[in-house]
Amino acid sequence: MLCREIIQVIKASFPEEAAMDFDNVGLLAGRAGKEVKRVYLALDATDRIIDEAVNEGADMLITHHPLIFSPLKSVTDEDFISRRVMKLIRSDISYYAMHTNYDVLRMAELSEQVLGIRDTEVLDATMEREGKEEGIGRVGFLEHPMTLEECCVYVKHRLNLGSLKVFGDMQTEVSRLAISPGSGRSAIPAAVAKKADVLVTGDIGHHDGLDAVEQGLCVIDAGHYGTEYIFIDDMCRFLKEKLPVLDVVSAPVVHPFQVM
Repeated sequence: MLCREIIQVIKASFPEEAAMDFDNVGLLAGRAGKEVKRVYLALDATDRIIDEAVNEGADMLITHHPLIFSPLKSVTDEDFISRRVMKLIRSDISYYAMHTNYDVLRMAELSEQVLGIRDTEVLDATMEREGKEEGIGRVGFLEHPMTLEECCVYVKHRLNLGSLKVFGDMQTEVSRLAISPGSGRSAIPAAVAKKADVLVTGDIGHHDGLDAVEQGLCVIDAGHYGTEYIFIDDMCRFLKEKLPVLDVVSAPVVHPFQVM
């Protein structure tokens, strides 16, 4: 089927209008009229991922994070972003990104399911759809209260992670958990306002973490990739269900850094 037909199916569930104003989603490189038989799914369009898509014989690459975020003033082999765009076009791979539109309309719900929290509400509302509030993240209750240390073990298990960064007293009891996948510094005020005991997110800096604890909020930094790689399997299921004619290949889960 054609690339534009695949995009129409995706947009029916994840309209690009749901994305945040700062974002850049949609078809970012390649031909809308490209005949697509094989799709490669990944979180980021890195050099490794693009090489894998080429080696897999993919006709289309779909990622969560957009390769082109800031405007490109030129497309040459002297810039690493431009080189990736050139490789995609030379390889005739159509490239589509679905970022905060997916965050709002699926990632938030998916993350609450993965972490098993109940009685949830939207953490940071950004829109209303079909009479229902939608937005970034979720906040709800754990099945039972636990210490922050126990919660860290729980989050590591549910997200299948090797390590975490934690701000807060490990013996603090937590029962109300907020999850904001990706970079969650901006989610701290919302988590405090929604009376969360702990926020699970990524990319928390030194002062962000300290300030959160001062406001009574513990923070578990599970990593940007660690909280969002769930996109890959979820979109694989979506495409196979909606478009069974496609051959869908998922990038292996490879965390971008190691903790020594």
